[in-house]
Amino acid sequence: MIAKVNGHGAVYPSLRGRCVVVTGGGSGIGAALTEGFARQGAHVAFIDVAEDASRALDQSLSGLDPAPSYYHCNLTDLAELKAVMARIESELGSVDVLVNNAANDDRHKIGDVTPDYWDNRIAVNLRHQFFASQAVIEGMREKGHGVIVNLGSIAWHMGLSDLSVYETAKAGVEGMTRAMARELGGDGIRVVCIVPGNVKTPRQANWYTPDQEAEIVAQQALKFRIEPSDIAAVAMFLASDDARACTGHEYIVDAGWR
Repeated sequence: MIAKVNGHGAVYPSLRGRCVVVTGGGSGIGAALTEGFARQGAHVAFIDVAEDASRALDQSLSGLDPAPSYYHCNLTDLAELKAVMARIESELGSVDVLVNNAANDDRHKIGDVTPDYWDNRIAVNLRHQFFASQAVIEGMREKGHGVIVNLGSIAWHMGLSDLSVYETAKAGVEGMTRAMARELGGDGIRVVCIVPGNVKTPRQANWYTPDQEAEIVAQQALKFRIEPSDIAAVAMFLASDDARACTGHEYIVDAGWR
């Protein structure tokens, strides 16, 4: 459910009718992104490898007009990613907004990391963002506009333990964002990065007890749990024409935790 302030959520007319792709859009933050953009009247394609959750979301939002479309894809398979992105463009038109959300924050000890694990975690958390962006750039250039929204993480800013490879990848997302924004700005393409704090999702419930969640809230300036809809709200603003001067920077949404 999308967060509302005083009963009203922001509406961005510039998002209506635009083609929006959300990676990892079947659950958690991704599901809020998928729903949020769809409720703006955008043509949303969401990509995910988790079939059951994605099919359930697809069904729950089927009454929207236009309803979002689900595309199964293993983002670590670059050939499959390229094929799916081409299919989306053939069916929905060239992409106006790409939201690189997919990630995996499984915990790991430095001593347990193997070269294969390293390569897989970088592929899951960083590499696909680059190549998904590469796939949509030409269409954006032809239109003279486009927005790429990358999802980073507060984890590496805080130096949290048991996340060394994940944090390395997420630090890379911010560097990639700045590099792409500089290179693509002349084509009218904006590239931004959202840095979520600790967001209340079913996945995060695997890592934190209620007492640990309370400790996080106590350390935040704002005393509530961040919801996926809070991240979606910022993403929709940044993707809209209202944010036309925003590019090359990170936008932290952590309720003042860091």
